[in-house]
Amino acid sequence: MLMIRVSSQRPLGMLLRRSPLRMIRYFSSTLELPSDSYLPGDISSGTPLNVFTPKHDFSLRSTSSEVHDSIENPLSQGLTQKSIFSIISSSPRALELRFIRKWPNFFSELGRSNLSLSSSMIQKFLEQSVRFNVEPMDFVHNWQVIRSLGLSNDTTIRIFEELPFAFIGDGIDIGCKIEFLKKKAGVQLNEINSICQSYPEFLSFHINGRLKPLFSELYELGFSQEENRKLLLENPRLFLSLETGELSRCLSLLQGLKCRTSIKERILKLGRLRAALDVKLRIDFLCSYGLSRRDVFKILHVEPRTILYSLVDLEKKIEFLLQKIGYSIDFLVEFPDYLGVNLEKQIISRLQVVELLKSMGGLGMKVDLKHLVRLSRRKFYNLFVKPYSECEQIFGGSFGACIFDNSMKPKHPIGLWKLFKPQRYYNSHYDIRNMKGFMETMI
Repeated sequence: MLMIRVSSQRPLGMLLRRSPLRMIRYFSSTLELPSDSYLPGDISSGTPLNVFTPKHDFSLRSTSSEVHDSIENPLSQGLTQKSIFSIISSSPRALELRFIRKWPNFFSELGRSNLSLSSSMIQKFLEQSVRFNVEPMDFVHNWQVIRSLGLSNDTTIRIFEELPFAFIGDGIDIGCKIEFLKKKAGVQLNEINSICQSYPEFLSFHINGRLKPLFSELYELGFSQEENRKLLLENPRLFLSLETGELSRCLSLLQGLKCRTSIKERILKLGRLRAALDVKLRIDFLCSYGLSRRDVFKILHVEPRTILYSLVDLEKKIEFLLQKIGYSIDFLVEFPDYLGVNLEKQIISRLQVVELLKSMGGLGMKVDLKHLVRLSRRKFYNLFVKPYSECEQIFGGSFGACIFDNSMKPKHPIGLWKLFKPQRYYNSHYDIRNMKGFMETMI
């Protein structure tokens, strides 16, 4: 690989103005990587060099030794070559000497705090520090403040990955949110660590604007602190992402369900709050496919069995509807009962029968989604399977064989009907004489 000898006092800008390719070769030889590994464009076609010069003039006013030190210093602190390339592409100023020279004290302070950061963490903070012009010691100070709240090292790293602005300047009042959860939900400190690792984004919520209205609504609906705590620990992201009024809307849907008692009992088996969160989970899932919330509420109201199916089963059904059958997601609004039937036992077997009849030319009508969903097993058998014997094997045999299969255990013992036969009363000679006398008076 080509190396370029450059005087330590000779600005690299002179070389760059003469030949951008030389600058590329200099960095590639320093980092021992191919020159095209960090260039998004084609050099030969005259594409401008967008590693340093388009974003900053650092390389134009730096000498070769300064550029070399800017790269060697992060490498000595544990950064990988891949991380340095990422920093160069996103925030070239992070490798300026005035920033790099401050990092030895920062790493020594982290060592005294018994804190070990990964290469990706160091890279992320380098980028954030340049973006918001943050001093390294401010980061250490905010880190120690968050650790003083009782949060573990892993939790603090998780917060920084999702909320880097919490370590900038005054940051956000994390302690206030933690105390609020302790008071309203009754959670312990070790449980706070679990919640923050699962859903650290809630720390950016305003207490008066988001958290307090949520818990006020929960208590107005009659849910106890223990119920709230249990569901909060089970799924922090789902629980804390509830917006004001959303839980009440889910509960009103559950109260207005018109279905069999057994289905409603299964939905409410684990309590009203758990059932409402299950409704919320399925609303968000169906909305992710492009349905409006109004349409999703309509689907759940018409077909409550959707709440009982897991998200994995619902995803299989929707993907089968979109990919295999070829219908759009809007068909669920017209046929919501598609989500309430068994995919393998009903939909797939019936679709195979229809496809076989199409290939045979024996289908004289247009088969819609209603034929696959709303027809009873007997009607579908009489309409599509019974006239064609080759379809019975796909459908699972003849309908009569399925109903009167000898392997099926009868519901009642044989001959039990005789016990329910009504007792016969014979007419006596006296009754016959009375009836004859009554009829003679009418003649």
